[in-house]
Amino acid sequence: MSISRRDFNKLLLAGTAGSAFGLFGISNTAFAARKRVVVIGGGFGGAATAKYLKKLDPTLSVTLIEPKAAFVTCPFSNWVLGGLKTMKDITHTYTALRNQYGVNVIADRAVAIDPVKNSVKLSSGKVIGYDRLVVSPGIDFKYDEIAGYSKKIADSSMPHAWQAGPQTVLLHKQLQAMKNGGTVVLCPPGNPFRCPPGPYERASLIAYYLKRHKPKSKIVILDAKEKFSKQGLFTKGWERLYPGMIEWRSSTGGGKVVGVDAKTMTVETELGAVKGEVINLIPSQKAGKIAFEAGLANEKGWCPIDPASFESTMHKGIHVIGDSCIAGAMPKSGFAASSQGKVTAAAIVNLLRGQEPISPSLVNTCYSLVGPNYGVSVAGVYRLSEAGIVEIPGSGGLTPVDATDDQLEQEALFADGWYTNICKDIWG
Repeated sequence: MSISRRDFNKLLLAGTAGSAFGLFGISNTAFAARKRVVVIGGGFGGAATAKYLKKLDPTLSVTLIEPKAAFVTCPFSNWVLGGLKTMKDITHTYTALRNQYGVNVIADRAVAIDPVKNSVKLSSGKVIGYDRLVVSPGIDFKYDEIAGYSKKIADSSMPHAWQAGPQTVLLHKQLQAMKNGGTVVLCPPGNPFRCPPGPYERASLIAYYLKRHKPKSKIVILDAKEKFSKQGLFTKGWERLYPGMIEWRSSTGGGKVVGVDAKTMTVETELGAVKGEVINLIPSQKAGKIAFEAGLANEKGWCPIDPASFESTMHKGIHVIGDSCIAGAMPKSGFAASSQGKVTAAAIVNLLRGQEPISPSLVNTCYSLVGPNYGVSVAGVYRLSEAGIVEIPGSGGLTPVDATDDQLEQEALFADGWYTNICKDIWG
């Protein structure tokens, strides 16, 4: 299977395409007995799974457990930092899932999973039984890998803002309060982590804000890696739009962070200290807390799954999707999570009927803004192989390095359209 970049973008803007997500082959025949599916986590993966389970078979009892009344998306949170969107723009409720699709949305936190009794315990003490369980808990952070860093410091003075919400607001306020001529220190983690291009889009849009409001300021990126996603596209955009404002240091070039001092707002690297008025430190990541507590994660901190159905290889009857799972060549992104959620919904419907899951195709795209009219993207289509989930050669593609101004502006428009459509598809 191969898909041109033009057709791929059309697919994204057109909304959900069943064949791309492995949803064909599901009949509308109702179950003889009402089956119960519980979904933990209301983000891109969990909410998509809940909605598509009900779309595929409305007779299913689907319960979505999510402690927050509304979900704030990490995609487009960088746009908030750049002043292009507001927090309201990236906040989505579960009203349509509840009222239009009949999903039972419970505003509570899952605190324990019993894979023997097929039940989930909530913080309220309530216990909910299931026939199939989907766990989409997102990520958690390895705060202890960096000396002097902690969740408390992240919440108060050095936000990672890698779970959109209060820390996004804090980081935005810090940028607004910073003096003209100040330094923003941005510290991306090593692989794997949520949204590989995300820190570099963030640097771009912070630079966009600084160029307009604090033009004497600069950004220093202290990277735990030797290279990063869409590097050539980003660096070309930085040179063009923000010359001299963004400095990137590789891990061996002084970018490896070993410690921080919140009192002096200093980052310690292997080659010396870097002081910043604003420090955005993004720690290394692992599967969400409930995945660990339920024994779904391996020694590396991520959840192994059967790639045909996203069923855990640790506990049968439980599916793990999104950032927490090990999904082969697929990156950890919101779009990937939603694609996995739809495939998982189809697989669960088949499994509950005693049928094997069909072999799915999965899709991912990552749009990034370098400036308001300057977008870049990477996209891919994935299939199952003996090696697991692999990218189909020639599928999707990358924004050309020699893209014209019109092409870059079109990519920015596609980014906006992508976000509108995927959010409507999941929460609308």
